[in-house]
Amino acid sequence: MRWVAYMPLRGGSRSIPGKNIRPLAGRPLFAWALGAAVESDCFDEIWVGTDSTAIREAVEGAFPGQVRLFDRSPKTCTDEASTESALLEFIENVECDVLCTIQATSPLTTAADFQAARDRFLAENADSLLTATATHRFFWTPGGKPLNYDPAARPRRQEFGGSYEENGAFYLTSRQLLESEQCRLGGKVSIHPMAPETALEIDEPDDWARAESLVRGLSAYSLAGRIKALVIDVDGTLTDGGMYYGPDGEALKKFNTRDAHGLQRLREAGIEVGVITAENSESVHARMRKLGVEHYHPGIRDKIAPLTGMAEKWGVELSEIAYMGDDFNAQECIEAVGFPCCPADAAGAIRGICRYITEAKAGDGAVREVCEWILEGLVNKQE
Repeated sequence: MRWVAYMPLRGGSRSIPGKNIRPLAGRPLFAWALGAAVESDCFDEIWVGTDSTAIREAVEGAFPGQVRLFDRSPKTCTDEASTESALLEFIENVECDVLCTIQATSPLTTAADFQAARDRFLAENADSLLTATATHRFFWTPGGKPLNYDPAARPRRQEFGGSYEENGAFYLTSRQLLESEQCRLGGKVSIHPMAPETALEIDEPDDWARAESLVRGLSAYSLAGRIKALVIDVDGTLTDGGMYYGPDGEALKKFNTRDAHGLQRLREAGIEVGVITAENSESVHARMRKLGVEHYHPGIRDKIAPLTGMAEKWGVELSEIAYMGDDFNAQECIEAVGFPCCPADAAGAIRGICRYITEAKAGDGAVREVCEWILEGLVNKQE
């Protein structure tokens, strides 16, 4: 059975211009749900369909070699065109047995959601599946008629089974059903319940701030229980990546005091801190001494070895480590840890595989931002 995921993205958006590629909590909006699909390992292929050059470039930069691109026709990209028209056009050109339609406007979708939904679809022998949130509210029509209960026999909450509200995060549809019914839902329909906060879809400007707050807060909370160490690079992370030379030709580096304060607060909170860098200069040595970094590995190009060594010494799993780097020499470490992160100006391929991209650029408080993110998660856990 061939499983294909498809995210249709239009370049035009009247309510929030450019929303699909607008940064949300450090990543383009589309990258949250799409990244979860990539991480889930549920799909034989993952596609984005678009009519926008800007979106194409953003997807290629965020997920190089992981996501394929489909050129949507103008007729499926109008304000009046249905999502079904885009899906039918897509399956005319791409083979699949089950199609997963992913909505970029649901950034709280996780890899675990895709995995659980796929398992349910197969276990229940479904023709289609929708995602939804449970609600125990009573609903009425505008005309004053009850929809899901009898007011004359008003149930207590604990006795009321409630309803499911479709949240539009993603849909699973058999190709056979989609072709025959021209609709993504039909036949035997299954429901994958999701967390209450996923009821939010980003359709209006007011939704944006709330979504960003939820993404940041939930991500911080989810990592709090497992992040026990932060390992960082130097050039392009602690520094701005620039090369400065003194009158005698000595290489100088510019560091940010705010980053130092963030690292100090992490250590005070019991989080281990390590530094691995290919750089091997006196200016960096001096800064590490000033910061009191005990686990410092200079002049290292193969960074995975000291990373695993520090993990063993600290008695932590790689999944419990946050790693911050900015370029290809950090990629192996970034892919190995539980919480990969990078500065706003990191290489495009690195941004595509990181779970958090800072708003600050390298050397301008980016490390401090990651430190505060981790500390926020610890506070949320304690509360």
